[in-house]
Formats: sequence, structure tokens, C-alpha cells
Amino acid sequence: MGGRAPRPLPTDRVHRGDCLELLRRIPDGTVHLAFADPPFNIGYDYDTYDDRRPADDYLAWSCRWLAEIVRVLRADGTFWLAIGDEYAAELKVIATRDLGLTCRSWVVWYYTFGVNCRQKFSRSHAHIFHLVRDPKRFTFNTESIRVPSARELVYGDRRADPAGRLPDDTWILRPQDLPEGFAADGDTWYFPRVCGTFKERGGWHGCQMPEQLLGRIIRASSNPGDLVLDPFAGSGTTLAVAKKLGRSFVGMEMSAAYVAQIRKRLAASRTGQALDGAPEPLKSVPTTAAGRRLARTADKATDVRKRRTGRRGKPDRQKLLVPRSRAD
Repeated sequence: MGGRAPRPLPTDRVHRGDCLELLRRIPDGTVHLAFADPPFNIGYDYDTYDDRRPADDYLAWSCRWLAEIVRVLRADGTFWLAIGDEYAAELKVIATRDLGLTCRSWVVWYYTFGVNCRQKFSRSHAHIFHLVRDPKRFTFNTESIRVPSARELVYGDRRADPAGRLPDDTWILRPQDLPEGFAADGDTWYFPRVCGTFKERGGWHGCQMPEQLLGRIIRASSNPGDLVLDPFAGSGTTLAVAKKLGRSFVGMEMSAAYVAQIRKRLAASRTGQALDGAPEPLKSVPTTAAGRRLARTADKATDVRKRRTGRRGKPDRQKLLVPRSRAD
């Protein structure tokens, strides 16, 4: 005789424990939308998890929890996976080739205030895969995720559709300086990372996702009342946004300290409450032209000019442009 089936997890709360064990308590085919932002295996200092696993061990573990996600998804369910450069390709292959999901979009999340690097280009992006069980039957609410078009942002064209356009493919330069270089209707999404000085910042978790980013995903791929799952709840953004948008939710987190903070965050969130952060960051980000000017002695600039022209004289005062924002 088989063992007793595990007791299903209560919804609308975060549960402390290993996601592999907790996922077993979710019945097959019951989750409308799953979002996962797992550890990237890059040596991040979590309080209860070792983020320095051998590659084979990390990938084997990823196979196990990804298989559980596929099991609990409804036949028309959707899975969004956020991952870094190091294992993006491998996890996409596991999800699609090995587990049978279909990748609808490979989204790149571009953020300001990225990690500064000295011997390579500074990282300012993460990968987000939009995966579905059935490529012909899944939730995608186009009207709820429209973004301003280039007609509106760049050209101020009165013919611009006030409802905007759907997000899709693009490259980004400095969006605040060159809006025509960032097409808002692209699958490269621009949302500022939640930094320590931001009001949205909780201050107790180093990898806090912006609420507006999760808002786009949850609005697009679920409807009010649907069940949203996050097996790596972390700072609790997925759960807080799901609650604000009127979805049911289940979260999982190993860290007792994180769980305690998530529960406080959920207690302070209510259905219908506005999401934190700017809903259209390109409309709110300052431009260099709007910066403030500081007068200072530019000795180095003067020396260079003298060497180029052969002129001598006293250093003059230069008006130097200093942007208001550090969002470079």
C-alpha cells in the first residue's frame, strides 16, 4: 500500500522549508502562474543556503525543482524563470528540451545601478524566460501590460495610442538620455534595480525584485483569483504583488529570518494597493539635460587645452554638467 498523500499547503501565505519538500505538497496541475528567482550559484552570501555548489550538483538540483514546477502547473499554466548569465542557457535547455515547456519569450531585464566590474563590462541585466506548458493555450493579458510607445515618449505625437504598445525586442543605451535607443515595446525591459537608497527597499535582502517588474508578469500571465507560486520567496516581492493584484499565492523560503520579514511585508500589503515604484520608469527618470550645473575649477581640462593650443594663462572657471541621477 502506498503512503498517505502529503497534506496540501494552505494558500495566501509563505511557508518555511526546502522548496523540494514543500512542492510535493502542491497537487498536480493546480498552479496558474509560477515565478522563480532561484540562487544563481555565483557565491552570493545567503544566510541559510550555500551558493557555491559544484556545477553538476547545482544543475541536478535545478532539474529536480524545475520538474516539480512543471508537475504543479495547470495544463494552461505559465512559468517565468529569472536567472543570471552563468546558467541561463543550461536551465532553458532543461525547461524546454527535457521538461517539455515552450519558451514564448527570452526577456532581458535591464536595470540601472548594476554591479560595477573592473575587468569586464559591468553587469546590468538578468534573463527572464517566459515558459508555458501549452503553446496554444495560456493566459496572456495584453491590455494589462501595454507600455508607452515611441510616438509618445520620443516624438510627442498626438496620434500615439494612449493605451500604448505591447513589450517586445530591443537594445538599450542610456534610456534617460536617448529614449529612441530604448523601445519600450521590447523584450528588454527597463526597471531600476531596488537599491539601498530607494524607498521601496526593505533593507534585509540583497536581491529584492522591483514590484513593477513582478506586476507586469503577474498581470500578463494570471487573472484575479488565480494561484501564483514562488518557490524562492526571498524578499517576498512576488507574494506582496500577487496580494495587491488580487491573486491567491503560495510562497516558499528556507530562511527563518526572511520568512519573518516576508510575513511583515504581507501584513502591510492589501488587495488594490498601488505597487511600489514608478509604473513607467522612462517617464519618471531624469534626463542629463535636466541636471544641475556645478561651477568648479577645471585645472586638468585647462592644462589639456593649453597643450593643444599652445596658449598660456590662468585656469578659468568651467561650467560642468552633473546629472541629478546616478542611474548610469
